[in-house]
Amino acid sequence: MKSLDGSELSGYIKERQAKQVRALRQSWRVIPRLAIVRTGENSVIDRYVGLKSIYGEDILIEVDIYTPTDEDLMAQIDKLNRDESVHGIIIQLPLSDPSQTDAAVNAVAPEKDVDGLGTNPIFTPATAMAINWLLVGYNVDLADKKIAIVGRGRLVGAPLAKLWQDSGYDVSVYGRDADLNSVLPVADVIVTAAGVPGLIQSNMVRNGAVVVDAGTASEDGKIVGDVAGEVRDRQDLTITPTRGGVGPLTIAALFDNVITAARKIADARGQQDN
Repeated sequence: MKSLDGSELSGYIKERQAKQVRALRQSWRVIPRLAIVRTGENSVIDRYVGLKSIYGEDILIEVDIYTPTDEDLMAQIDKLNRDESVHGIIIQLPLSDPSQTDAAVNAVAPEKDVDGLGTNPIFTPATAMAINWLLVGYNVDLADKKIAIVGRGRLVGAPLAKLWQDSGYDVSVYGRDADLNSVLPVADVIVTAAGVPGLIQSNMVRNGAVVVDAGTASEDGKIVGDVAGEVRDRQDLTITPTRGGVGPLTIAALFDNVITAARKIADARGQQDN
């Protein structure tokens, strides 16, 4: 078995980002700032927000967390859009009131939508970028491969399918209710992000396949993926580990977008100085 370890790759990216942020702070007096907006209580979200805060601290990006009520959510987003010190805004999903999701993500100003979830995103969504980085980093060539994406969600499945289809790859997208026993065994690369523990069984995965488990769900207080344990026991696969696969690179990709957004401010200042 070959492990697709995102933690190792994210270390190199983190070093590069820290240098970029120091340059922004020292040369341009720009302090990159990310605002995380969340509603409600959720232990899984607590963990993700905590990881982002730590990562930002490590590379000297300010991370502020806002917890408005459902009634004040849109007003909070509007306030952050108008705050020139804020370079990136993310709406941490799921919201306590899921019916607000579309309105909330589309309310974020495109130049600050570092999660790339709005209608006309400027930035590539972080998890899609992370999966792409992961496969490139381990020299997985997607040309002439049959790719199956399980899950059509706005965070992973939909943006990743668009990214790879735009690159001309052979991509098929399936919902969690599809007949996966029939369609997955012909795939050379499987990316799953359905949020259904144990959804991907060993009989669905061909010999020598590449498997990326980007699914997240809470089970008995633990965060688990979509791939069953029997799949991970196989030695013929190239697969993400139980922990440290896509997650570390997703956070790195998010902060790459924050740095890019802050850099645009620095570039604008440079043009004014000239």
